[in-house]
Amino acid sequence: MSDDRLIVALDVPNALQGLAMAERLGDSVSFYKIGLGMLTGGGLALANELKQDHGKRIFLDMKLFDIGNTVENAVRGLAQFDLDFLTVHGDPHVVRAAKEGASGKDLKILAVTILTSLNRDDLDASLLKDGDVQELVVERAAKALEAGADGVIASPQEAALIRALPQAEGRLIVTPGVRPAGAALGDQKRVATPATAIGDGADHIVVGRPIYQSDDPKAAAEAVLAELNSLTRH
Repeated sequence: MSDDRLIVALDVPNALQGLAMAERLGDSVSFYKIGLGMLTGGGLALANELKQDHGKRIFLDMKLFDIGNTVENAVRGLAQFDLDFLTVHGDPHVVRAAKEGASGKDLKILAVTILTSLNRDDLDASLLKDGDVQELVVERAAKALEAGADGVIASPQEAALIRALPQAEGRLIVTPGVRPAGAALGDQKRVATPATAIGDGADHIVVGRPIYQSDDPKAAAEAVLAELNSLTRH
């Protein structure tokens, strides 16, 4: 089975296309992210099929945010599917509720700090707290981990700073915004290469368009894996 440090984002319109892509990638990829964009296109059904029938690990990227009771109930419902990772927003009350909902299950709750598509101008437009983006990410990560999160989602540019936090010991760091050298940035603004992200302390990297939009997705995935395998495992 492939190196599960690579998580491939199946950000395609529906489950049929997602399954077709997973079949093209075959044994080269063992871990998939299924996000909100596919929820109405059979995303949960695809998650179950890939997990139960194909033995893949699944990262369900829902970025849940609501009052505590609603988050707890939503996570409890999702936890019954025996998936691996689930994202929620990193506000402490959301994290605590999600952990309660996942109680007794192996589902890991990952807290979103600040989306990798956002920069300081975006935060200003949303009337969010002043300060350097990296500093805010690290502050949010610390609070989410203190609230019980199993890990955090953060850009590669903050991975080393978060890994240095005492609260991050034994916790996961998952980094979207990863682009192989020469790949288009798309809507990502805070990016790094796969080797840099892992070298800076990430446990898993998420790569989407550079793989699933490639003329040869399997070769693109294997190129990322080769870059990761050139590093010494921690």
